[in-house]
Amino acid sequence: MEREKLYIFDTTLRDGEQTPGVNLTVDEKVQIAKQLERLGVDVIEAGFAVSSPADFEAVRRIAKEVRNSTVCSLARAVELDIKTAWDALKEGHRVRIHTFIATSDIHLKYKLRMSREEALKRAVEAVRLIREVSEGRAEVEFSAEDAGRTDLKYLAEVVEAVIEAGAQVVNIPDTVGYAVPDEWYERILYLKENVPNIDRAIISVHCHNDLGLATANSLMAVKAGARQVECTINGIGERAGNAALEEVVMAVKVRSDQFPVYTDIDTKQIYKTSQLVSRLTGLLISKTKPIVGDNAFAHESGIHQHGVLACRETYEIMRPEDVGLSESKIVLGKHSGRHALEAKLKEMGIELPPEKLDEAFRKFKELASRKKEIYEIDLELLVEGLEGRGEKTYKLLYNQAVSGEGVIPSATVKIETPVGEKLGLAVGNGPVDATYKAIKNALGLGEEVQLKDFKIRALTAGTDALAEVFLTIESEGIRVSGRGVDPDIVRASALAFVEALNRLAKRRERK
Repeated sequence: MEREKLYIFDTTLRDGEQTPGVNLTVDEKVQIAKQLERLGVDVIEAGFAVSSPADFEAVRRIAKEVRNSTVCSLARAVELDIKTAWDALKEGHRVRIHTFIATSDIHLKYKLRMSREEALKRAVEAVRLIREVSEGRAEVEFSAEDAGRTDLKYLAEVVEAVIEAGAQVVNIPDTVGYAVPDEWYERILYLKENVPNIDRAIISVHCHNDLGLATANSLMAVKAGARQVECTINGIGERAGNAALEEVVMAVKVRSDQFPVYTDIDTKQIYKTSQLVSRLTGLLISKTKPIVGDNAFAHESGIHQHGVLACRETYEIMRPEDVGLSESKIVLGKHSGRHALEAKLKEMGIELPPEKLDEAFRKFKELASRKKEIYEIDLELLVEGLEGRGEKTYKLLYNQAVSGEGVIPSATVKIETPVGEKLGLAVGNGPVDATYKAIKNALGLGEEVQLKDFKIRALTAGTDALAEVFLTIESEGIRVSGRGVDPDIVRASALAFVEALNRLAKRRERK
């Protein structure tokens, strides 16, 4: 199968920022744009330059600083919009102006109050103006807004006219997410077969997710001949959002037997990009979100866990490493089986003889029937119950931390050890970080002990709530957990760390 390039047009910084409640600063937009460039996005729609001074500045800076992706600004089919977009883009390396006008009868009648002929004339004038003001330096993309509800013959007429005027990309948006996949396929195919000059432009699609069909519609458009997909990271955007970049890219990669295209996306950057956008926009990612959700590569069912442990391909159609994750997750719960428990214990550095493993599995099942999620600390306690707790090697006698505005965070700790009391001092990025470094200094520990996981929660309400800290550390292939509870968050964190170090010492003795 001869493969053609599928261009990925990312509109996270324009349509994505239109998500209610999202307001990115210029610096945050630049940060995301640079990560999109590392991801390998072909076109970054950096904003709507005429909409605000901040959007203008974001487009201008991104155009200047991004070198490997085309930088684009949206512009209505209005002279002021187009000239403002060019002013923002003109210092850029590779730039595009994306102009649009609505073409559906409902938009023409109630929003624009113009005839089909007037809209067609405005579209052609806008495309010509872009070429004129940029002296041919800016690529030209034209969108027929609400193309999904536009009369097909009229849509074909508009597309033909803007290509003749100089548009290099013609975008067919399902602006309100109304289309269904087979209908959308037929619409794109109709344009490909009935617009005489369609071979002079790239057909693009921009699908919204109001009916949950944005990715499916985008993929059907690719099958019909579209060679650019407009999408956003995590599928964010107006109302229910847009086609998700990670879904479109991984679909054409995993199902290459169905799609005769390739992308230049570095898929190992997907998870990192997703997390960055989530953090800066404040939009949490659903655990069950395809590709990037916490559960996308997680398995709890005993049947699934057994299969994945035997051969990953039994239940995983792509590798977590392909999207930038280190490994699949075996989630322990009431549906988990003996194989999963044994594998998790080995991962933690615990190997039990068969009779002890049988007893551990029975106790695990009893615990799992009462708890929604089993943490590593639960397994530590379970194994300790089988083997006996023994004496603690270390005891936290004293801790103090100082932090605040204009103060370098520092900590002092005193630890009781088998050879006497040890004092530790350290500075860090915050009071907890400084405390952990102070504990390490007191015990003569270095980088061989690494913090792998840290969780904190309030056990009660109010400012005097008890803080509960769970953490996991790893050293020389042994993973152990600790738990600490105290009204003081820093002390709770210190108690959890010392408890984990006690378990580490005991595990090393057993080895």
